[in-house]
Amino acid sequence: MVKILSLGGSIVAPDGVDTAFLKKFKALVEDYLAKDPERKLILVIGGGAPARVYQKAFREIEPNAPADVQDWIGITATRLNAQLVKSIFGDLCKDPVVTDPSADIAFTGRVLVGAGWKPGFSTDFDAVYLAERFGGKTVVNLSNIKKVYTDDPKKNPDAKPLDQLNWVEFQKMVGTEWVPGKNVPFDPIAAQKAKELALDVIVAGGKDIENIGNILEDKPYFGTLICP
Repeated sequence: MVKILSLGGSIVAPDGVDTAFLKKFKALVEDYLAKDPERKLILVIGGGAPARVYQKAFREIEPNAPADVQDWIGITATRLNAQLVKSIFGDLCKDPVVTDPSADIAFTGRVLVGAGWKPGFSTDFDAVYLAERFGGKTVVNLSNIKKVYTDDPKKNPDAKPLDQLNWVEFQKMVGTEWVPGKNVPFDPIAAQKAKELALDVIVAGGKDIENIGNILEDKPYFGTLICP
């Protein structure tokens, strides 16, 4: 019984590391796993502030910064955040941080932590790939975006929140190309793979611990369901 959480770097390290959140998240995960010995979680961690700060610095020094080099900077940030998250779970997470979801992967503990893979792919894509590898049916995307809107609510005051939409509708909104550091509810390349696999993706706010618990327990939640 595996569930996959794509935990945005903006939640783990929005500026500095959010230790208060990580303590609450650790307690939530431990409580969830303690209720059923068959339960397992895959956590894929994003880059957050370290990725943005270092990518921005690189662009200031190199105005024509290649996209793949920017990606490698972001990937390195995800791996730092992921190593921290792996560490806080101690014996629950016995395996190394997954940096290549296509490789042979041991999953001997109750928690498996993944990070960025290679240029052109986000941690959202890694989460979808791992869902395919381990039989997950749903990816929970936790970030500073609490719901999918019809448009960017920061730019369009008339944008409406959506409870549910399908993959075709979502792709019309976000396009089909990956841009390093692009702020969308779910990466377009990952969306295409999720569509092909007929996965569900739940977009929800990553700071709401109670709501995350509801999602894990299949209870009513606040967020947006993207489905086939």
